[in-house]
Amino acid sequence: MGTPLIAGLAVAAAALAGRYSIQAWQAYKARPIVPRMRKFYEGGFQPTMNRKEAGLILGVRESANAEKVKEAHKKVMVANHPDAGGSHYLASKINEAKDIMLGKTKGGGSAF
Repeated sequence: MGTPLIAGLAVAAAALAGRYSIQAWQAYKARPIVPRMRKFYEGGFQPTMNRKEAGLILGVRESANAEKVKEAHKKVMVANHPDAGGSHYLASKINEAKDIMLGKTKGGGSAF
């Protein structure tokens, strides 16, 4: 007599779980798509660096003031310094970008 009762409860539990699963799946599919990663610049370095490329390297606008450029340069160099395992090439490009943004050079190129 207890077996049909247990079987009935199991069927009811399975039906409720299936209903909940379908509702959860529909809510998951209906949610708006949110980009998870920031879109990065796709491309290599130009033969001669310009202000646009320098701004992209440092993560500032082309019209950024000197303080923002210096702050961004320090932040990027800490992450890419050759003494901390970074690349000498990238460090030279970062320094070149800072010089161009501060108006110290005309984009003569890096040491590499």
